[in-house]
Amino acid sequence: MQSAPAYTTVAARHTLQRPSTIIPAQAPSNPPKIVWSPEIRQYVQRAFEAGNEIPGIGKEAMEVKLKEVITKAAEAGALQSTDWSSCPLPQHLIQVEQAGVYGAQGGNITNMNPYIPAGVQDGQTLGNRKRKSTEITDFNDSRDSESTPPWKKSNTKGALEDRISGKNKKDKKPKKIEVLRTDTMNRDADILEKRKQRFGYVTPDNSPYYSPRDDTPTANDGPLVGTCQSLEKSYFRLTAPPPAHSVRPLPILEKALNHVRRKWKEEHNYRYACDQLKSLRQDLTVQHIKNELTVKVYEAHARIALEMKDLGEYNQCQTQLRALYRLKLGGNPEEFLAYRILYIIYTCNRTNMNDLLADLTSADKKKPGVQHALQVRSALASANYHKFFRLYDETPFMGGYLLDMFIERERLSAMAVICKTYKPHVSLHFLAKELAFHGADDTEDDPDAGPRQCLEFLCQHGGQELIEQKDGDIRFLSGKGAAIFEAARSKAFRVVDIKGQI
Repeated sequence: MQSAPAYTTVAARHTLQRPSTIIPAQAPSNPPKIVWSPEIRQYVQRAFEAGNEIPGIGKEAMEVKLKEVITKAAEAGALQSTDWSSCPLPQHLIQVEQAGVYGAQGGNITNMNPYIPAGVQDGQTLGNRKRKSTEITDFNDSRDSESTPPWKKSNTKGALEDRISGKNKKDKKPKKIEVLRTDTMNRDADILEKRKQRFGYVTPDNSPYYSPRDDTPTANDGPLVGTCQSLEKSYFRLTAPPPAHSVRPLPILEKALNHVRRKWKEEHNYRYACDQLKSLRQDLTVQHIKNELTVKVYEAHARIALEMKDLGEYNQCQTQLRALYRLKLGGNPEEFLAYRILYIIYTCNRTNMNDLLADLTSADKKKPGVQHALQVRSALASANYHKFFRLYDETPFMGGYLLDMFIERERLSAMAVICKTYKPHVSLHFLAKELAFHGADDTEDDPDAGPRQCLEFLCQHGGQELIEQKDGDIRFLSGKGAAIFEAARSKAFRVVDIKGQI
């Protein structure tokens, strides 16, 4: 018996049923074509003439504005009625918009755009900006209030009293509109006046504002001459020109410098000395005094700051001294040139060192102080620590204070070399002599002051376990200390204080 098929046969359709009615598609309505009259063509031609160009207004912006002008005139039906010969060019319209004088011109905007119908409010549409005037705002507010039902109004308190007394809130609106209009016109007038001043318009009256570029001579022109007679005066940072009675004249400044030097030798009070010397420098600056006294003040302050390791004040003085020495006002240029070389060695600034070496003259290189500083630089550049520590003992002037700032790291560098060279141990007295440890109280009665300082130096940097006493002599196990002092040397050269660098 044959089984039933698993599907149902369906007869194929040979015809398609068409709808009874077909809705024809509506062709899109073409916008009316704008016909350009000869007057419009001449208007366009005038807009792009070379004589009518305005700097700062590009061709693209003119094309956009020109298209906007003609399109608005076409929409308003004023293509034929507009006098295109007197119509402002698009670059002029752009210039007016950029100047931002719409509020000041008021009703003249319609004159600048002759294709705008007379019924349109001033400032309602101009270019691409949509401005909302106070009249339109009030009209919308009143229309919204009339369309709102009484039961939806947020504040109905006092409505009955107003009806009984005859008061009407609408009487207050014209006053508010008038106040807003007056404030807007005043504000726009102020903006226009500021723009005139910025673009070169000069009013016939004198401006009440002070100009920093005013070159008009006054009675106060010229350097200030002080009248203060006090020897001591504290330093205050100036925020305005000081009065004459608070500035000391030149004779008083000379006496004040001698007074500060004497007090420094007697009391050694750096806070007081620094304050008084900064005040001296300020009085010299405000009076435009540049002479031998100026050099003495800066040199005295630099030496005291160097002694107290105040690099900030020292470098301020050093910078001014470099300029004063160029004026040939005396002083000690050799001394401070040597200081500058040593300071650059301390900061490890190779660029400044190369510039300084290039500026040195043959006469500078013959001066003893400069020669010593250059030898220090040469010894460190060639890693000759033996020569460096011999030069450390022979430093002229006050250069030893600068060498003290980086003697520690040079001793670490020398120890790293000694540990690789002298094995297995080295005498403590030999290290003290090589590393220039003499001690502040090193005399014939106490010859061990230097080795004691050397021992403290070794223990301070982690070498206390490598010190032993044998055969009545203290020795350092240099063969085992290479790694310790190499790490200490790398750390010392990685951190350099360059406070107040010149």
